[in-house]
Amino acid sequence: MAALPSNLRRELERTIIQAREIAEQGSREALEALTVHEGKRGSHVTSEADIALRNHLRAHARQIGDRRNSQSGTQAIDRLVQECAYEHWHRMIFARFLAENSLLVEPESQVAVSLEDVEELAREEGIDRWELAGRYAQQSLPAIFRQDDPLLQVQLPRETRLQLDAVLDALPSETFLADDSLGWVYQFWQSAEKERVNQSGDKITGETLSAVTQLFTEHYMVLFLLHNTIGAWHAGKVLAERPALAESAKSENELRDVLRLSEAGGYDFEYLRFVRTNTPSPSQGEGRGEGNSDDDGDAEPTGPWRPMGGSFDGWPKQAAELKVLDPCCGSGHFLVAAFELLVRLRMHEEGLSVERAVDAVIQDNLFGLELDPRCTQIATFNVALEAWKQGGFRELPAPQIACSGVPVRAARREW
Repeated sequence: MAALPSNLRRELERTIIQAREIAEQGSREALEALTVHEGKRGSHVTSEADIALRNHLRAHARQIGDRRNSQSGTQAIDRLVQECAYEHWHRMIFARFLAENSLLVEPESQVAVSLEDVEELAREEGIDRWELAGRYAQQSLPAIFRQDDPLLQVQLPRETRLQLDAVLDALPSETFLADDSLGWVYQFWQSAEKERVNQSGDKITGETLSAVTQLFTEHYMVLFLLHNTIGAWHAGKVLAERPALAESAKSENELRDVLRLSEAGGYDFEYLRFVRTNTPSPSQGEGRGEGNSDDDGDAEPTGPWRPMGGSFDGWPKQAAELKVLDPCCGSGHFLVAAFELLVRLRMHEEGLSVERAVDAVIQDNLFGLELDPRCTQIATFNVALEAWKQGGFRELPAPQIACSGVPVRAARREW
């Protein structure tokens, strides 16, 4: 997995912060044009489609916590504005992720199209290319962008769309090829809100909890933890089967080379650490512990190698039986890294094709919980994107990632 370089990360941060400001301003203008916030429908809102959309948006606003004044009928739309901005921008940027990874599929032909193809098709339809690309992404990701989502039926002002197009176009292709970019996308989307809440000194509420507590884990930390748990478990099995290797290996690098998985382009356990055990001298006797003799001094251990963190002997014996649960999965960074490793382990142990291993890991091995519904959405896309990178674009089993933090803020009939 390639991490996003720091210079591209800084550029992505500036872009995301700017995009949120543009998208929220445009969303508010569009919603106010539909008089969603007013107690009475505006005289210019006359078509059946617009009337139905306005009613749907008002109901959705109450579901997500915007308050309605029971006397005047006016309604707050602050949360609705944020949701609308989020949905439109992320449909665009998800489409760019798909396109840059040759996974943006034209729905009728089911053929991957390039951004140049999309631009030509959009010109024929007389619409913006990112609007069309967003539609294609929506077709590929129905669990993320629902076809009946009223927010995606809102038409942002043309000026807003042009500004969002420009900031998205300015990002280099390399940004969308790094494996941790998606996680940074939402971290940066929340950064201004996180700073505002921290500086205010106000009590953290359910509404602000996600922004304040979200912390993206650096890529090397994720790999270190996975390599010294699942990787150490795998190493323990290999060394148990080949005890001579534990005795004869000259270095940690030699062990890591032996443990390297060749499947699906290969996988290196670069952060997996080993230590030597002490070999008791004859004078210590059977009852003495390893390395506890006063005669040992500072001598380097010369016994067999073992994983530094242990080999987790109580775990299941096969990768097919492992369960990886991230209870605070955020944007899915840990899940994607674990997915990449588990796919190769199952191919290695069971002789599965990459497609079958991808499906098996999604169905059997990988689980995520998250308080923030937007993070849940991004984590689902993150896993799907990695699955398509590994096994090609096709229908996938539903990732077992669930939002565990959405309160009911509306009457039962509105749900």
